[in-house]
Amino acid sequence: MSKETVSQTDPLDMSQYRMETLPVRSKSNFEQWLARGGIWVALIVFVAIIMSEPAVFLVDFDPQTLSKTAFESFQANGLSIFSARGAAMLAIFCAAVILWISEPIPNYLTSLMVIITMVLTGVLPEKVAYAQLGHPIMWLNILSFILASMLVTSGAAKRFALWFVCRFGTSATPIFYSFMVINLVLSAFISATTAKAAILMPIFMVIAAVYGARGGDNKNNFGRNLVLQNLLQINLCAGAFVTGSGANLLAASLIAGAIGGSFFFADWMIVALPIVLCMVVIGWLVATKIFFPLAPEERLPQIEGGMERLQQELNKMGKISCREIKSLVIFITILAFWATDKYHGVSATAIAFIGAIVALCPRIGVVNWNEVDVPWHLLLFSAGAYTLGAGFKQTDLPNLAVNFSLEYFGLDETTPFSVFYIALTGAMLLSSLVFQSKTMRTMLFVPIAIGIAQRFDFPIMSLALPVALLIEHVYVLPFNSKPALLLYSTDHYSLSDTFKFGFTMLMIGWAASILMGETWFKWLGYVPNGVFW
Repeated sequence: MSKETVSQTDPLDMSQYRMETLPVRSKSNFEQWLARGGIWVALIVFVAIIMSEPAVFLVDFDPQTLSKTAFESFQANGLSIFSARGAAMLAIFCAAVILWISEPIPNYLTSLMVIITMVLTGVLPEKVAYAQLGHPIMWLNILSFILASMLVTSGAAKRFALWFVCRFGTSATPIFYSFMVINLVLSAFISATTAKAAILMPIFMVIAAVYGARGGDNKNNFGRNLVLQNLLQINLCAGAFVTGSGANLLAASLIAGAIGGSFFFADWMIVALPIVLCMVVIGWLVATKIFFPLAPEERLPQIEGGMERLQQELNKMGKISCREIKSLVIFITILAFWATDKYHGVSATAIAFIGAIVALCPRIGVVNWNEVDVPWHLLLFSAGAYTLGAGFKQTDLPNLAVNFSLEYFGLDETTPFSVFYIALTGAMLLSSLVFQSKTMRTMLFVPIAIGIAQRFDFPIMSLALPVALLIEHVYVLPFNSKPALLLYSTDHYSLSDTFKFGFTMLMIGWAASILMGETWFKWLGYVPNGVFW
């Protein structure tokens, strides 16, 4: 759809804001420069790492025995501590990150190239590489899109969001409050952040248009705030619940396995929900008071009858239908089973499977397959990232890097707990700038936190849980998460807009995590008294 076509359509028509009908986003001069150079930089980096000489590729050694003296000896002789597969893994990872950032080709195409390159270089066998598309978390995403489509096609999601906005969104500030509540409620029900973005995008795009923001050449600070706030809230609110994303569930299972017990829905929510609420409010203050302050005219509707149009949309829906009631019953039932997982032990993916089957069943269901909106290009994008995670696990690069770092920087039993805490939480947050997949970051950093806690006899939860609670901080750059990629395509904000706001929130998140380690986590018994400083 061209810009001309969009400009001729009704800005309050929600149907034009579905994922598949968004106009192609015009790149800035800087983004065009990145795209032109990105593919060549990625190729040069890939070849340089693969062909680096002189090098000795060490295939069989114990990373635990790699001392500082041994490393210095390797370095003095220009030798590599990576195996041949490890070097290939590093080359593929660096090239993929460059391509994802510069985007000379679509991100899903980069993911497909990652998968086949890992096969051809021998990093992963074909069966393992291709199997990532069937990863349980991929299934959870697919099933969540089915359930989200059920809410959308039945009208339940639209009715709830329209009612809330019409009831409380009488001016700019209450609208922002409304979306805080909407995002938090939907996060308890929907395990795919992209599905939440797909549900909410048509609604906040219409509201942005009401306040004079239509994207492209018609950007304003109301539109920047509304879309960037939703991006922040879609991700952070998912961190309030263990079912908020597949990566949260993976982290909980890794922690449960390490402690030899269970870590349930209520346990996660008690720890995370207060932090998320504080971060969402801070994000609103930072955006509206510092980076994108609203001019007086931006605080009032610019399209005559705009909010009335939303009320008309709600009135046209009439009374709540039987189909909406069925979709709500299915969702509430799913949420109830997720919340009581400690009693029945059924996984979130299995529960979502059952819910999706019921939703798709003829006569008793709510949605048919033709009405399901599954963004396969985003799922292929994720499959490549999961394959990278499998490659890291296969080559053991993360553990090798950690053990080397501990030895090289002289970190041992005398090192204060705070050093490990600050370093691990910082690494988890900053890794979101280069890693697309939350699952991959979870598979890397939660086991590292568990391993360091076990090695130095710290409580496992004291490091693993704070790291896990930072999974959802993926909102700085467009390629950092699927919702970021989707909302960036709305063209309501620039790359510099999302970076300056997102990076500021990332640093605030780090400071908040450190503060929680000294207060909230200690009060809950996860960080023992006297061990933090």
